[in-house]
Amino acid sequence: MTTQSLEQLAAEAWIYGYPLVTAAVTKEHMTAVPARDDDRRAAPVNQFVYMRRTPDASFTEVVSPNADTLYSSAWLDLSEGPLVLTLPDFGDRFWMVPILTAWSDVFAVPGKRHNGSTAGPFLIAGPSWSEPTPPGLTLLQSPTAVNWIVARYATSGPADFPAVHRLQDQTRLIPLSQWTGDPDDYTPPTDVPVATDVDTSVSPVERVDSMSGEEYFSRLNQLLSENPPHPADAAFLERLATIGVAPGASLEGLAPETLAALETGATHGPQALAAMMTKAESESENGGSGWTVHRGLGDYGTDYAKRAIIARFGYGANLDADALYPHATTDADGRPLDGTHHYVLHFDAGQTPPAKGFWSLTMMNDDQLFVDNPLDRYAIGDRSGMQLNPDGSLDIYIQPDSPGSDHESNWLPAPSDSFNVFLRLYWPDEKALTGAWTPPPLHRTD
Repeated sequence: MTTQSLEQLAAEAWIYGYPLVTAAVTKEHMTAVPARDDDRRAAPVNQFVYMRRTPDASFTEVVSPNADTLYSSAWLDLSEGPLVLTLPDFGDRFWMVPILTAWSDVFAVPGKRHNGSTAGPFLIAGPSWSEPTPPGLTLLQSPTAVNWIVARYATSGPADFPAVHRLQDQTRLIPLSQWTGDPDDYTPPTDVPVATDVDTSVSPVERVDSMSGEEYFSRLNQLLSENPPHPADAAFLERLATIGVAPGASLEGLAPETLAALETGATHGPQALAAMMTKAESESENGGSGWTVHRGLGDYGTDYAKRAIIARFGYGANLDADALYPHATTDADGRPLDGTHHYVLHFDAGQTPPAKGFWSLTMMNDDQLFVDNPLDRYAIGDRSGMQLNPDGSLDIYIQPDSPGSDHESNWLPAPSDSFNVFLRLYWPDEKALTGAWTPPPLHRTD
C-alpha cells in the first residue's frame, strides 16, 4: 500500500473506533471513585450516580449536556454477570431510561413512550449470557459487555427536585447473584478499588484527542475483543486488519510505514472529525433556516462517520422517536452565531416545537458545553414560564446582556463570542418526525 492509502485507512480506523474508545475513557472518568459521589457526578461501575441538580457551566464530563432533566447515570460491565434494573412508578412525569452499547447505539429504551408510568424489573445481560431468565424479570440482552445507562427525569426546576430525587433513589441496579426480589435487600459496596492512573482533571474528549497512534489503536484493539463489533462490520474489519487494527491484536512487529500511518491517523483525527461535522451540518441544513436536524441517531448501522460525529458532539443521543435535536450555528442570513450580536427566535402562535414530552432551547459554546451566565440559565423552554406576546406568539431573546426586565423571562444568555444552540424535542410529535414542522430561523436584530 502507498503511504497515502495507509494514512487514509488509518484515518478511517480512527473514526471507526472513536465511539468505543470514547466510551472506555468516559467510563474511567465517571467511575474513578470508591463509592457513589453525587457531588462529583461519579459512581463505581455497576452503580448509579444520581445527579441531584441540573448541570451547570462546571460540567465537562459529557458534551452537549441538557438542563431539562435530572439524570441517573451508570456505567455497566456485564462481563461478570447480569444486573437487575428496578424502576419506580413515575406517574404522569416524562421519563426515559435509554441503555447504550459500548458503540453508542441505543439498544433498549424503557420509558414513558413505551411503558407508560413504570416498567421492569429488567435483567440486563451481556452478549455471552445464555442462562434462562429468572421468573418476574424481563430480559434486555446487550450486544456488548460495557453499557451506559442515562436515565432522564423531566423536571420543572429546583422546587421540583425533591420529588425527582425520590424517583432517582428507586432507580437501582442489583447484581443478579444478589437479587432477592426486594431491591432494599441490596446495598452497593462503598470500598471499590479505584484505578490510580486516571486523570479526572482532563475531560474525556481531551484525553482521547491527545492519544498517540500507539495508545489509541492499542486501546481500540483491546476494546474490540471485549465489545464485539456488529456483524455488518466484518468486511470493513478485514481491511483494518491489514494495518494491525483487529480484536486483541498487537501493534508490535508492524512495518514502520504502517506505524507512521497510525500515528498520522490519530494526530489528524480530531481535526478530521470537526471537518466532518461542519460538512454534515452544511449538507443537512434545512432549507436556509439555519437549522440542522440529524436523523437516525442512536442506531447508526455502518454509518461510522455519523456515529463518531455524535460521539464527539452529542454523546448519549437518543433515538429519533424519543428525541430530536435541531441544531443551529447560523442565523436566518447564513451568518455564524456570535455573541457580539443580538438574536430573536420567534414562534408564531401554535407553532412552538411539537413534543409530547417537552421542548427546550439550549445554549452551547464552541466546546459544546454550557455557558456561564449571571442567571445560571442554560436552557429555556415550555416549562420555563416564558411570556407569550398578545397574539399568542413567542419570542426568545438570545444575547449576552439582559434584554430588559420586561423580557428577561424569555432570555437565553449567550457568550460574548461564537456559540450554537440546540432545540430539544422529547417524544417528538409525528409532524416533527416527518419534517412537516421545522424550526424558524434565528433573526439578528442589530
